[in-house]
Amino acid sequence: MTHSLSRRDFLRIAGVGVGATALTYSGLAALAARTPTIGFNESEGEASMNDKVKDQTPIIVEFPLRGEWAAYQTPAERIPSHGTDQLGQRYAYDFVRIDKEQDGWKFFRAPTWQSNLVGVTLDDCYGWAEPIYAPFEGTVVTVQDGWPERNRIHILREFALSLKNSIAFDPRKTDDLRPVLGNHIILKMTGKEVYAFFAHARTGSVQVQDGDQVHLGQHLADVGHSGNSMAPHLHFQLMDNANVLEANGLPCSFREYEALRDDGWIRVEAGIPGKREFIRMKGK
Repeated sequence: MTHSLSRRDFLRIAGVGVGATALTYSGLAALAARTPTIGFNESEGEASMNDKVKDQTPIIVEFPLRGEWAAYQTPAERIPSHGTDQLGQRYAYDFVRIDKEQDGWKFFRAPTWQSNLVGVTLDDCYGWAEPIYAPFEGTVVTVQDGWPERNRIHILREFALSLKNSIAFDPRKTDDLRPVLGNHIILKMTGKEVYAFFAHARTGSVQVQDGDQVHLGQHLADVGHSGNSMAPHLHFQLMDNANVLEANGLPCSFREYEALRDDGWIRVEAGIPGKREFIRMKGK
C-alpha cells in the first residue's frame, strides 16, 4: 500500500521535525529521567514490549555500531518512535555518541559556549566517521552516496535548514531523497522480506554497491551528517519493503550489547536500548 505523505511526516525521518529541535540544544537542555533497556529475555520487559507492538515478535539483529552510543529516538520510549508510522519509522532508532559525563546531548568535544557561538566542526564530533556494520547477512538493494555534509554544525543553521526543507522539499516531486535522508543504504535480509535502512552516512564513505552480497559485520559506511541531520548520528530501522515511501516498520531488538547501570556495565540480550541509556558494543 502506498502511503500519502505530508511534508511534515516525511521530515520526521531520522529525528527531523519536533524531536530534532531538542537535539540542537544538546549542550543547553537537560534530559528527563532515563528509560531503561527493555530486555526480551526478561518476563517483565517481554510483556511490556509485546503490549506495545501488538504481539509482533521483534526481529533480533546484531548492533550495527561499535563503541559507546546512546539512543536519542527509540521504541523503548514511545511507539511510533519518531512520532509517525510513515516511511517505515514505527520502530526506528537514532544513535548518537555523546559525553556521558554531562547532562543533555553534548555530541562534541569543544566547550558548549563555542558550539553556541560559532559552531563545531565534524571532526570535533564524537560519533562522526565511526564505521557502520551490517547487522545481518544480506543483499544491498539501494545505495545513495555523494550528498555533501556541512562541515561546521551550528544550532541556528541546522534548525533553519530543517525549517527550509519542511516548507520546500516535496518527495512527490523528486526521486532524489538525499536532501532529507542524506547518503543511505538499504539492505535486504537473506531469505526474508526484511530490510534494514541506514541514513545520514558520511559523504564518500559507502563501501558497497547495489546488488552486493554482504556478510554479517561487514563495513557498510560511516556515521555522518548528510541530509536533514542535527548532529552526526545513525538512523536505523527495519521495514517490510525496499521502497521507504511504501514500507511499514518492523520491531527490532539487538542480539547482544552492554548497558551502563548504577553498578557498572551489564550484558543485555535481545534488548531495546532506552533513551539516553549508554550502551556499548565491543569490536568483533
